[in-house]
Amino acid sequence: MALRHFMLFTTSAMALLPAAVSAQQAAPAPDPQGEIVVTGIRASLRNAINVKKQANAVVDVITSEDIGKFPDRNVAESLSHIPGVSIDRRFGEGEKVAIHGTDPALNRMLLDGHAVASADWGGNDNDPTSRTFNYSLLAPELVERLEVYKSPEPRIDEGSIGGTVIVRTRRPLETPANSVFASGGYSWNDRAEKGNIRASGLYSWKNQDETFGILAAVTYDKQNLTRAGVEFFGFENAGSRFFNTAADGSFTLKNPNATVTGGTLADLYNAKSPFGINYAYFTQQRKRISYSGTMQFKPTDSLTLTLTGLRIDGNYNNSSQSMYVIPGAWSGDVLQSATVNDGVVTAASFGAASANSQSSQLDLLVRKTKLTTNNLNLEAEWKSDSGASFTATGGWSRAVGGRNPEYLLDVRTDLPYSYSFTPNSAEVNYDGDLTDPANYRRSNSAQAQTIDGQPIIYNGTQLVAARAGGIDFSRTIDRDYYAGYDAVIPVAFGPFTEVRIGGKYTKHRNRLNAAGFNNYDLSGGYTLASLGVDTITTPNGAFDGTGGTGNATQYINLPAQAVIDILANSVNIAVDKPTASYIVDEEVAANYVQFNFEQGGFRGNIGGRLVYTKNSSAFTAQVAQGDGALPVLVPGRVNNDYLKFLPSFNIAYDTGSNVILRGSVAKVIARPRYEQLGGSIGRNDITLDASGGNPNLKPYQSTNYELSAEWYPKAGMLFSLELFRREVKDYIYNGITQQTFFNELLQQNQVYNVSQPINGGKATVNGVLVSGQAEIWGGFGIQANYSFADSSTDEGLNLPYLSKHTVNIIPYFESGPFQARLSYNYRSAYFRAIGRLNSVDMVAPYNQLDFSASYAITPNITLTANAQNLLDETYIQYAGTRATPTAFYKNGRTYAGSVSVRF
Repeated sequence: MALRHFMLFTTSAMALLPAAVSAQQAAPAPDPQGEIVVTGIRASLRNAINVKKQANAVVDVITSEDIGKFPDRNVAESLSHIPGVSIDRRFGEGEKVAIHGTDPALNRMLLDGHAVASADWGGNDNDPTSRTFNYSLLAPELVERLEVYKSPEPRIDEGSIGGTVIVRTRRPLETPANSVFASGGYSWNDRAEKGNIRASGLYSWKNQDETFGILAAVTYDKQNLTRAGVEFFGFENAGSRFFNTAADGSFTLKNPNATVTGGTLADLYNAKSPFGINYAYFTQQRKRISYSGTMQFKPTDSLTLTLTGLRIDGNYNNSSQSMYVIPGAWSGDVLQSATVNDGVVTAASFGAASANSQSSQLDLLVRKTKLTTNNLNLEAEWKSDSGASFTATGGWSRAVGGRNPEYLLDVRTDLPYSYSFTPNSAEVNYDGDLTDPANYRRSNSAQAQTIDGQPIIYNGTQLVAARAGGIDFSRTIDRDYYAGYDAVIPVAFGPFTEVRIGGKYTKHRNRLNAAGFNNYDLSGGYTLASLGVDTITTPNGAFDGTGGTGNATQYINLPAQAVIDILANSVNIAVDKPTASYIVDEEVAANYVQFNFEQGGFRGNIGGRLVYTKNSSAFTAQVAQGDGALPVLVPGRVNNDYLKFLPSFNIAYDTGSNVILRGSVAKVIARPRYEQLGGSIGRNDITLDASGGNPNLKPYQSTNYELSAEWYPKAGMLFSLELFRREVKDYIYNGITQQTFFNELLQQNQVYNVSQPINGGKATVNGVLVSGQAEIWGGFGIQANYSFADSSTDEGLNLPYLSKHTVNIIPYFESGPFQARLSYNYRSAYFRAIGRLNSVDMVAPYNQLDFSASYAITPNITLTANAQNLLDETYIQYAGTRATPTAFYKNGRTYAGSVSVRF
């Protein structure tokens, strides 16, 4: 296998080593129409048009207006202005991007052409262990330009179906000597009702001979998020919960005195009922400090050495309070009344919990999360006077994140309650005071305890106690090593002007280490009041505007330290969690050949990328034994490899009348998330749900088509039409199977609904994009774009994150020292994921309105104001139809002001 790697990596290198060439793309030529010198917004847009116009592929670009002056406070939100690019705002702030409606995990971000290791904070279910990057970690001040390649070129690393984002950072030898940028500001979130300081600084220096330069930058950003909302844990059949069913198929209510409105008993039996309704209150403090540095040395006119480094430290500490009912499983036998509306139980009431059950549960979670990202890259570039060049690169990247640790304390109530809901609202009322600690009790009774089926020995005997909660450590380590070369040889062979060739070897490891403590109570039961700790409640108005009402909007809370102390004072049993841990090792060897051509009005490239991938997944499985027997832990390892040839063709035709026509066709792949390859299975012993990976997954494969027409009538003006198609096979979707595992809470085998990814699906995406930008008159200008996309899959679902309709309208004004910009974004409903109980989770249409303005007091000092989410939009999810909602969230508006100095 090592020989195969060596051959793949070196074959093309040996062919062209004597020529010593480079794959670095030449800087775009100045726009001959750009006769008037402009600055600020217009200069940025003109630069972006220039890059797009000169490119051979279908590319969109965003450039910085000046050093440290990127258009938005968040890189992801800047990207969302590009036609065909959208972001999910589940936590208010844009974090991941979807290109042409593909899952963010199927698009790549390259920092100056190279991947960056990625880890997330463990609370975002879109995260995890994907191959993209959390853009909220990347300081906009570090960015000179964003390039979004919607059609691939062989020289660009593979792994994207939708497109590839290349983040270009500044370099000292290309920046004026002694450039200084510094800013300081303050931001305020009206839902968190807290403000924070933000600051950044950049300095770039080079010597007079421009042979040595250093650039250093640091950014500090802190913000508080508060999100309140109502969540539905999927929908289930009411008949299995509220009725006893006889062998002959007849059924009777478990509580014969219950009444039904809106239908018959048979209608209730066949209706869908919410599995759970949760009033969730989430708070998080996000603090990010990033350090970056670039050193360049040019010992000769033809050789440049560049060393770049990036470190990001992020603290994403957060807490969640979840007050939820599970009507059927916990209260089905005490149903008092139910209302059926179009096959859905939209309202019901329940009596006090019966023995050995409960009405509801309060989960108190405190997460400590520290994210670190380190990236180091060394590049040696040699250029000859003839235009030939050779570039060698090598680097390392490592990221660490996850829950470290997560504290969980849960208590329960037995109070009677009722619920009702509509597509946009929910109401839960209890017959009792949820702010009274005496109404909360210990979760379960004492019993003999095991971990992964093995008895817990405490003081010489098996522990007999009640579970009191747990402390979970779930740490993700993502590491990447790479080395490669790129070369260019000028040629004069027919229409071909140069040959590009290169290769890269990457060794990647993604590891999830799970461990923790199980916490047990020996007291024989207690109420929350008996603990003698200070209690608080959810703030007044926390759920205002979310659609959530009833007295469930205000319930007991504990300070974070109280949760930690209660668990610390319990019996703590350290536990490894081998079934929740995994290691995925991946090696990739790639070589490419790219022929650039230009003749008459035609230009473009043709070539291919040969990619060999080897995966090795190590994990531990729990294998259930017969009734009464404890399970067995079985270590496993699965190895897979595959070789793919990925040809591509890009062509552009300049008609000579400021119109450029483009076309592209390419074979592409996107590899599964590391978590999907991991093989471990996580279980929820309360809901009897489980999810896990599949080490035998194959990569997504797609044939991508692009057609576009671009009209550049004059400087600063662009109108374009773009058509695209994606034909995807081996599409990965979640299949549901039933498997038997040992339930730690019940101490017996139980059947779980297990969600695991599988290959086999096919998907097709078709879309059209219309965009334009123009400098209108008197300092006014506008950017606008509209995209329509439609997809179909074998499962009858739309592709995740694909909105049929996406609109961006960005008018701006710039005159002298003043400039202002209004950004409006609309996206129609989109499929997000398969949720609990196999629900098809959709996100309702979403509107975003942002505003920014700045005033230059002097040429060197600028005041800036920003406002985000001015509409205070509600983020709504639903299962298939609006009649069955799954979430309503509010994230609040954010206002910020800053002063910056540059010279």
